[in-house]
Amino acid sequence: MRSFRDRDRDRDLGPEPAPDRRLAPRARRWPGALALALLLPLAGCATDSDSGAGSGRPAAASSASGPATAGTGTGAPEVRAQLRMDGDVRRYLLHRPPAAADDGPRPLLVAFHGRGADAAELRAKTRLERAATARGMLVAFPEGLGHGWGAGTQVTKQRPDPGLDVRFTEALIKHLVRTERADPERVYVAGFSNGGSMALRMAAERPALLAGAASVSGQLPTGSAAVEPTGPVPVMVVYGADDPVRPLAGWPSPPPDPEEPILPTRSARDSAAAFAAAGDAGEPVTRKEKGYDRTVWRLGADAPGGDRRPDGTVHLLVVEDAGHTWPGSTVPPPEGFGPVSKALDATDTLLDFFTDPGPGR
Repeated sequence: MRSFRDRDRDRDLGPEPAPDRRLAPRARRWPGALALALLLPLAGCATDSDSGAGSGRPAAASSASGPATAGTGTGAPEVRAQLRMDGDVRRYLLHRPPAAADDGPRPLLVAFHGRGADAAELRAKTRLERAATARGMLVAFPEGLGHGWGAGTQVTKQRPDPGLDVRFTEALIKHLVRTERADPERVYVAGFSNGGSMALRMAAERPALLAGAASVSGQLPTGSAAVEPTGPVPVMVVYGADDPVRPLAGWPSPPPDPEEPILPTRSARDSAAAFAAAGDAGEPVTRKEKGYDRTVWRLGADAPGGDRRPDGTVHLLVVEDAGHTWPGSTVPPPEGFGPVSKALDATDTLLDFFTDPGPGR
């Protein structure tokens, strides 16, 4: 019988090449102070040189079309890059949109992979980089330490600093605002499974940093790992009605896992409702759409900071005949994850929500 951990892994079974394991995290250290040192992006399929890692010296950068220049946003559309934070070298994939005529600040999407997966697998599953770059958005796919994220607040042997990934994401966003002309007013996060829970944690703990968040098959941690929303932010939760890995109703008492504890979670509805409550939202409205139910809460302007998002909303989409999967994906899910719904394209749906999170959607 497959263990829960085996079932909760996300594997790229699609036609793309196997993930580049050079992006795997190095041995971890856990100092307390935040320290940043950029190692220049490595463009395209260039060899990943780590000569600068650990010394603060920049690594070489190259591209088929010529050298990539740090901080200018020039070079290949996709780069592999590194960021030193809290003593760790953290890696990510970055997709740049085509150069715009006005060369102004661009929206940024940070996308978190699922537990046991990596950046390349999420990219293959979602095709977020294609849809987002067509909308002029930067897309960053960061790598989680140990192929996972500290989506909850519980201290564990594997994650003795449960706030590390929150600080890393915050640092990555600030770095991309500075070096890639990301628009600080249009920063979004999204993720799948454990990565979806990580996106919700960012929205809960850093609402002023984000213009929106979306989670697919991810819920808010509860119990000893509880995460509580602290302010208004537009949020979308997309969840399969027949999820066999982490039920729609949540999992307040998951089984133990010898490698990394599985966090207890609220239900998908309670996760969305928690953000609605933090945003002083009114009563929800639910309507039936083709292949899914949509519940919408409208955020109130009276919540602290609510005047910044007078038309913001929280959405819960419960997708029929869908498992622990990304609706609309063409990549077959692992065995035991359930079906992939074709009634909804989660990628376009959440990007449309980011563009217009108001009540009209």
